[in-house]
Amino acid sequence: QVQLQESGPGLVKPSQTLSLTCTVSGGSITTNYYYWSWIRQPPGKGLEWMGAIAYSGSIYYSPSLKSRTSISRDTSKNQFTLQLSSVTPEDTAVYYCASGESSPWDMEYEYWGQGTQVTVSS
Repeated sequence: QVQLQESGPGLVKPSQTLSLTCTVSGGSITTNYYYWSWIRQPPGKGLEWMGAIAYSGSIYYSPSLKSRTSISRDTSKNQFTLQLSSVTPEDTAVYYCASGESSPWDMEYEYWGQGTQVTVSS
């Protein structure tokens, strides 16, 4: 059973960079045809797909966040990471990592992390 676990600071100051790591167990992030995504849910709002890294290493970003988002991976640690720069209070959300074989922007994932709350505040 594939398991995903998000980790990172729960509080980030405005204008700083938010950094989160997703650690994967029970499966490899290089498994053919799987995509590894970051999704967030601001309070009172729906899920928003942020971006993904494919099994091949190809990276995809949401157009609305592309200028501030960077996704990378460390295959030796079976982890992938999210960096979101120049954060504002509007970036406050629960952040999830997730995975599946479908196109990542469709958000039809097989596996989800439990989510981690990130608050942007001074």
